[in-house]
Amino acid sequence: MQYTVIDFLSLLASVCLFLYGMKVMSEGLQKAAGDRLRNILSAMTRNRVTGVITGIIITALIQSSSASTTMVVSFVNAGLMSLGQAMAVIFGANVGTTVTTWIISAFSFEVSISDYSLLLLAVGVPMLFMKKPSWRSVGEFLIGFCFLFMGLDLISRYVPNLEENPEILSFLANYTSMGFGSVLIFFTVGIVLTMMVQSSAATFAITLIMCSQGWISFELGCAIVLGGNIGTTITPILASLSGNLAAKRTAAGHVLFNVLGSIIVLCIFTPFVRLVGDITYAIRGINPLDISAAREAAMADSTLLSPAGGMTSEAQSVVAFGLAMFPTVFNACNLLVMIWFTKLYVTIVCWIMPARNKDEEEEFSLKYIGRGMLSASELNIAQAQKEIVVYGERVARMLSMARELIHMDPSDEEYNRLYSRIGKYEEISDRMEIEIARFLNHVAEGRLSAKSKLEVSSMLRIISEIESIADGCNNVAKTMTRKNNNKVEFDEQVLNEIDRMYDLVDKAMDNTLHLLREMEAPESSRVIAAYNIEREINNYRNQLRDTNIANINNKVYNYQEGIFFMDLIGEAEKLGDYMLNVVEGLKHQFRESPSAV
Repeated sequence: MQYTVIDFLSLLASVCLFLYGMKVMSEGLQKAAGDRLRNILSAMTRNRVTGVITGIIITALIQSSSASTTMVVSFVNAGLMSLGQAMAVIFGANVGTTVTTWIISAFSFEVSISDYSLLLLAVGVPMLFMKKPSWRSVGEFLIGFCFLFMGLDLISRYVPNLEENPEILSFLANYTSMGFGSVLIFFTVGIVLTMMVQSSAATFAITLIMCSQGWISFELGCAIVLGGNIGTTITPILASLSGNLAAKRTAAGHVLFNVLGSIIVLCIFTPFVRLVGDITYAIRGINPLDISAAREAAMADSTLLSPAGGMTSEAQSVVAFGLAMFPTVFNACNLLVMIWFTKLYVTIVCWIMPARNKDEEEEFSLKYIGRGMLSASELNIAQAQKEIVVYGERVARMLSMARELIHMDPSDEEYNRLYSRIGKYEEISDRMEIEIARFLNHVAEGRLSAKSKLEVSSMLRIISEIESIADGCNNVAKTMTRKNNNKVEFDEQVLNEIDRMYDLVDKAMDNTLHLLREMEAPESSRVIAAYNIEREINNYRNQLRDTNIANINNKVYNYQEGIFFMDLIGEAEKLGDYMLNVVEGLKHQFRESPSAV
């Protein structure tokens, strides 16, 4: 039977089903444990050992080293983790990812999961309609698990049979008998393939099928898996492109760790593969290298080969076991050696990617978030929270500048410079609101838990109110310009009353910033203080409005001066309202928190 185009397209579709299953399974686990994952990462990276253990656990849980390393890059970018801590987690993630290979290896030939797929789907699909979000997430995991192994089963079905299509074997034979050159070729194939599918697990599954079907030897299968170890670094690299310098250094450290380890193993490739074969023999009683040798020698009498020359199910199981053992031994050895050089890694990475200046921050770029940080939506919320704090701090500086402008001589060159700076800050504020909102909308398009959706909704409200504060500060500057154009001067009493009002506004702003910084657990006392300060601002505004009319009638100052005076007081009262709205957004976001009111 000839291998047709339809068969090839079916093979591609099978690979797509496998990748989709991996994605749904990973996202289901992330949704079920997103907040806990953030807390674990924050708490368990205090030293190298706990960092490594954390990397292993997190990657084993979410079944994706790409997702976990991208998460680490995001946390470094958000300032939640140092570069040294991140390197330890990445070391552990490389070991944790072998759990996926063991699952694929164990179930691909030992147990036919695809036979039970419909049964698991019958359990998983109804769970999607349950009220409890955690159960829905478990349902997604089960569905993804089914799709993954259904895809793997279909890949096996649509991979061309070599006995019926010998031309494929002759094509591969051109590259399988070149000694160490073949190892380098298939090592490169592993890099490119993993970069394309952005999943070392998918590369492992494809390699497993190729070895079990006899396309390539066990040794060349190991070369592909080794190349996939480098190819998997592409995801955190892409995630770091729009991040800050620390994020880029973290991604570079991941690449350096995987590349150095892979090069060392390449230098001792043959003895290393023999070691893996010996370990497999000690556990399973069969050396996968002997199976490859039997196929190459066409040993028809071998108990490992079928009469047609193919592998028996036992031989396939041993090859799968050996392929899973290879990355496990490789990553474990790499970890045991490299963990002692964590500080050296940090030094090398900082030397490779030095800071251009002390600040390393461009005025118009966001500090913690970027479009490249969207690989794990549930875990990007911490970045948005950090960026909102930066946004609030920038607007607070704008408030200080606006207040300073009130007391400056309009004929002074410094006045014009400060006025222009306020206008520039207002433009930056508009851009920051748009970029943060765009980031949050991208995050909201991912698979989020109900709590995380509430957080995203509330953060969108918060950034809108912060932008309104920036607009209010700009309005203060414009009011001062109109006042100066009309040759109006404030007397000492008016300036004192303005200062007292803006003292209250500054107090409200400081309290708001404190609440933004402790966004995960806002203090009830500070929330209550926000309401009290806003009430003080309103009462003082009402008092000044009444006295302003009396002062104009009593000729204490003229009507025009009173108008500009009340314009500044009115803007201050609006600023207090916007700040209270920010606090309301925080209350709405974390209304389930016991410390919130």
